[in-house]
Amino acid sequence: MQLNYYIYYRVAPSDTARVRSVVEAVQSALAQETGIQGRLLRRDDESSTWMEIYESVADPLRFEAALERVLARYNFDGCLAADSRRHTERFRTF
Repeated sequence: MQLNYYIYYRVAPSDTARVRSVVEAVQSALAQETGIQGRLLRRDDESSTWMEIYESVADPLRFEAALERVLARYNFDGCLAADSRRHTERFRTF
């Protein structure tokens, strides 16, 4: 079973440059640890809503544990808009 992760959240519009560099560092560290390279998207009609996509995750438990470690290392919660949190959706490949 392989899962695809879609993780979305809001960032403060005034802080996008800093947050983007943190997301890039998180994704780089995660790729080194798991071999899964993430992608970063921004909502077309709401530029403060971002989405990370991680595809073809074969070992979800290992991936999620690594993601939590990396997010904590970079204090990712400090990158979110005041009223936001990370929302994770997982989809299975047919």
